[in-house]
Amino acid sequence: MSKSKVDNQFYSVEVGDSTFTVLKRYQNLKPIGSGAQGIVCRSDLDHSSSQTASVQQYSRNIWYKSLEVMSCILIGLLNVFTPQKSLEEFQDVYLVMELMDANLCQVIQMELDHERMSYLLYQMLCGIKHLHSAGIIHRDLKPSNIVVKSDCTLKILDFGLARTAGTSFMMTPYVVTRYYRAPEVILGMGYKENVDMWSVGCIFGELIRGSVLFPGTDHIDQWNKVIEQLGTPSPEFMKKLQPTVRNYVENRPKYAGLTFPKLFPDCLFPADSEHNKLKASQARDLLSKMLIIDPAKRISVDEALQHPYINVWYDPSEVEAVSSDHSASFKLIYKEVMNFEERTKNGVVKGQDVLIEQVWQ
Repeated sequence: MSKSKVDNQFYSVEVGDSTFTVLKRYQNLKPIGSGAQGIVCRSDLDHSSSQTASVQQYSRNIWYKSLEVMSCILIGLLNVFTPQKSLEEFQDVYLVMELMDANLCQVIQMELDHERMSYLLYQMLCGIKHLHSAGIIHRDLKPSNIVVKSDCTLKILDFGLARTAGTSFMMTPYVVTRYYRAPEVILGMGYKENVDMWSVGCIFGELIRGSVLFPGTDHIDQWNKVIEQLGTPSPEFMKKLQPTVRNYVENRPKYAGLTFPKLFPDCLFPADSEHNKLKASQARDLLSKMLIIDPAKRISVDEALQHPYINVWYDPSEVEAVSSDHSASFKLIYKEVMNFEERTKNGVVKGQDVLIEQVWQ
């Protein structure tokens, strides 16, 4: 890393291929991950290694889009700032968030009881519910962009690939990490909100099995991995495919698939829960409703939240999305970013993020 003085408040530091221009209170930036919009860094606060945070850089356009998403799932911020001093120069926004303890990749390797597993899924579904209620499809759900604290609270990160449902954006099949890619994406069918539910099913299955369900080496191998385990889809589904894709799929070897008790036998699950009456049979049933090849028959997020394996945690105040006014101007966002530092004083906000409340009310 190399530094160069910017002014008395900020300094620049090179992290990989990116240049971060951050407030001086954020020191010793070290990359801890990367997402669709760039590198995420760990930072010490005010030269104190005992206090840490994560810092991520956004371009102004990605920030505008991500603000829509974050206003729906209520990710709290410790601070937000821009090094630019005028609206005309405004290019970058830095989000400072609480540093989480682990991502879901690490949690997958742990032995979880039913309470922890179902609570993690519940929080994931709440976040997705809020996204879908705002017309946002995440499209890139995967264990590496889901972070967890030691108290089992969970946040979904990285919205660089999120798109507004029903817009004119071309829905490219190469946006989702391959292992968690839904059949309709693999086969170029176009997709709706429950494309994210397939990804949740893949993550859920990985939590149970401890390994990736469909580790394809390319999109053809990915499809083969799916049908080998779940079976060749019905002729009804085949009719929905484009002719060239249908010809390929219909000429693949036919697979009967395995039943879910064989794919996920009881020995993979924790002991049934006496307290919340959570059972392996319930978890398996939910999983079987998520991992359905035909999206028209796949469970929705609302249905999943009402499933017996999930609804023991149901709280309307957590589930129901806050309606957002998406007409906030770019100028207002810039103004709010500039004022955020003063409002938060030492960069700490308790409860729901003030910036998001003011911009979207």
